[in-house]
Amino acid sequence: MKTWTTVLALAALIAARSRFVIAADSPADESVAGEREGRRESGSWADYVETNFPFFSSVLDARKLGAGWPADNLTPRGVLLDLGHGCWACFDTDLLRMSAVWCGKGVSPVSMSQGSYHVAGEKAPEGQGKLPQIVGTPWLANGIYPGWQAGDAMSLADAREPAPDPSEPGRGPLSPSAGRFKAVRLTRDGVCLEYEVAGALVNEWVEARTEREQPVVQRRFRLERAPRPLWLVLGRRPARRADQPDLTITLSAPVYGRPGAALLQEPDGLRAVRLQPGEKPVEFSVAMGFGPSVKTWDRSADARARAPAATRWPQIVTTRGNTSAMSNAYVVDNIALPLENPWKRNVRLADIAFFPDGRAAAVTFDGDVWMISGLGGDLSEIRWRRFASGLHEPLSLCVRAEELFVFDRNGIWRLRDTDGNGEADVHELFSNAFAQTAETREFATGIRPAPDGSFVISKGGQQSSTIGKHNGSVLRVSADGRAATVLGWGLRMPFIGVHPRTGLVTASDQQGHYVPATPLHIVRDRQFYGFISLLLPREQYPAPIADPLTWIPHPINASGVAQVWLAGAKMGPLNDALIHIGYYRPEIFAVLLNRRAPRMQAAVVSVTRDFEFAPLNGAVNPKDGQLYLAGFQIWGTEAKQVSGLARVRYTGAPCALPREMIPMDKGILLRFDAALDAQKAIDPANFSAERWNYQRTANYGSPHFKLDGSKGQEAMPPSSAYLAKDGRSVFVGVPDMKRVMQMRLGWALATSDGANFEQNAYFTPYELVRFDPAAEGFESLTVNLTPRMARAAAPAPATVAEGKRVAELMGCVACHSVDGSTLGKVGPTWKGLFGSEVAFADGSKTVADETYLRESIKEPAAKVVRGFDKSDTGMPSYEGVISDSQIEALLLYIKSLR
Repeated sequence: MKTWTTVLALAALIAARSRFVIAADSPADESVAGEREGRRESGSWADYVETNFPFFSSVLDARKLGAGWPADNLTPRGVLLDLGHGCWACFDTDLLRMSAVWCGKGVSPVSMSQGSYHVAGEKAPEGQGKLPQIVGTPWLANGIYPGWQAGDAMSLADAREPAPDPSEPGRGPLSPSAGRFKAVRLTRDGVCLEYEVAGALVNEWVEARTEREQPVVQRRFRLERAPRPLWLVLGRRPARRADQPDLTITLSAPVYGRPGAALLQEPDGLRAVRLQPGEKPVEFSVAMGFGPSVKTWDRSADARARAPAATRWPQIVTTRGNTSAMSNAYVVDNIALPLENPWKRNVRLADIAFFPDGRAAAVTFDGDVWMISGLGGDLSEIRWRRFASGLHEPLSLCVRAEELFVFDRNGIWRLRDTDGNGEADVHELFSNAFAQTAETREFATGIRPAPDGSFVISKGGQQSSTIGKHNGSVLRVSADGRAATVLGWGLRMPFIGVHPRTGLVTASDQQGHYVPATPLHIVRDRQFYGFISLLLPREQYPAPIADPLTWIPHPINASGVAQVWLAGAKMGPLNDALIHIGYYRPEIFAVLLNRRAPRMQAAVVSVTRDFEFAPLNGAVNPKDGQLYLAGFQIWGTEAKQVSGLARVRYTGAPCALPREMIPMDKGILLRFDAALDAQKAIDPANFSAERWNYQRTANYGSPHFKLDGSKGQEAMPPSSAYLAKDGRSVFVGVPDMKRVMQMRLGWALATSDGANFEQNAYFTPYELVRFDPAAEGFESLTVNLTPRMARAAAPAPATVAEGKRVAELMGCVACHSVDGSTLGKVGPTWKGLFGSEVAFADGSKTVADETYLRESIKEPAAKVVRGFDKSDTGMPSYEGVISDSQIEALLLYIKSLR
């Protein structure tokens, strides 16, 4: 029999690896059905910005319009209004300002969602250097100040509390007393913007028409009252040039309450409306265009506010699921996405949430929400209906009390169908009580409801241009949405989970600078979790660093994402367990919580890797009690499918997963639900263990270190093994147990009926409780801790094939292409690299020979290639992580890529 110390040690490092229905419309139910294999070819989708939908949300960078325009005009949270006739407007929901009005094609498609919509894997650059900009001719623009103001004087200053970087405009909303954005209401003609200004309710309609064959834009307002003098800042425009007509602005006479109103123009080109106070409703309009005279047009706001929006997506798309025929305890059933749809709309699912009756809602990164029915049973008929659009790169959604909430970069939206036509007609901005910068990596990564009715959200933390308020934070948003408090901060890219009964908050993070491996955290007490921006002084930590619940080795879980509690599930032995999701190597892990010591600890074990796509989030379906996962690909992943939806189903077959794993003073206790083969269970050769430390530094990731400080992993051959009286528990004697950042325990056992199984568990033993044999169900025994010699693992031959396998295992192919392409890659291509000249950030050059490549693998920060020196993405050191023979195999593989 092979030595399992050798086999499992290698396994610890090597543990890796639709059908569509659509046809002709059916008049009876307006459904769409039929069959087709595969996914649409890249480029066959319709445009990202749909012409029949009146808005979409985006950053807008109007800082470079030229002389005379506001130089600081950056909108991190913008609702972009497609007014027709080639006219556009961007409303800033934080500052209640119209940040720009223009005529043209819209905005440059460089955001993360737009750029990758047609070409999966295309990533926007980090920072704020390349953001969506106006494509067309600007008419008016505002700087960073409130668009509505109360008082006798108008101010062009930003009164909000500054961000840590005073130049950062993404400071969050105005104070509630100054104003608050409420909703985007879809109407038959477009949208109505609803907001409050100094206690006054405002409805605003923005629309365009042609007048003398020239476009005219009108902003029409209805105020319930104006208890104080109000200013509406329309915007600034440079002085008229001789070769260009001037913009004509016309103010209609206010009606109803008839307070005094005046259109003012300052010498610097700023236009504003002054509104006198009054207690009665008032309506007025402001029209703008380039004719000699521009007329406002009168359309009853009351009638238009009541006019329901037309049904845009009546068709239902039907797909089906492919139920797995495997006999494992947990199998994966893949569910086809509605890729063949009447709108040629790409569908890249990011999250799924369930209503109490089993209906589901799923959100896409491209801003759409789909309602899904039929998720249960044999998955033979899954019905998809578009429900909403226009959101800004949402990655998560949730259901609270049968209400649907989506978290995007603009905030938390409550989506409501008030007219009962099956589509959201009100996008209520439930909360924007937290800040949001325009940093392309400040993703809205997660939202989960808490038992007290509040919400927990998480936000991306990579910052390359400015330091914002809430980047890299996990926050609690009050049940009414009015307040947000920080639960934890200093996270690079957190994805979260919240226990639905206890409210315990967990978060993963991504290996990178200051994050040596993949951590799984408990988030609480406003603790600091160790990540700081590369813009800040190196390794000057602002607070004590909270240790994670456990570390997980990067090769095992290269990209940790969300967690799901299986509370109320029908998942057999995993009921009520915590599931952690892996992205790069699509996988889910069971988190074995250990509450034996005062400090909670945990171990993770793999449940299944049988996914065709990279999952991001998941939820339990209350109808069938199974776990459903959704995800899509932009970042590096082994998955071949761009996006997907799957059910993890418990078959009822015997489960060989451990239900408990406890590090103790004399070894490790394992408990299983199945009875074990006694002979295998008591053979210490069927177990292997090793340990190592990491170092948290400003470098990307970390090598592995033995306890003596040298690089590498320290083998810990088990000295003995004992089977408990119940036949389901094993105590593995391990000499010299100590606190360490990372341990692995592997086993190759069998059930009492002869079914073999193998597994590895990864954990961080912060505290070692005493092993009491009688209390744990064992016979009286003295643990044999006589050291056993570790048998050296026979290295795999250094071949091109072995090098390719190691590159895939370690995630190298996520950053380095092997075909010369650069799409979606953050490192130099390997194709043609060997023997080529390499230029470094410090101006020096070298030839990429074996010496250089070997150094780059062991110490990648020693010489950084030019063009990759200012990125928050990097390469960890693999010295002590992979063996010398594996490095040689990598070199052979790179050399073969001519």
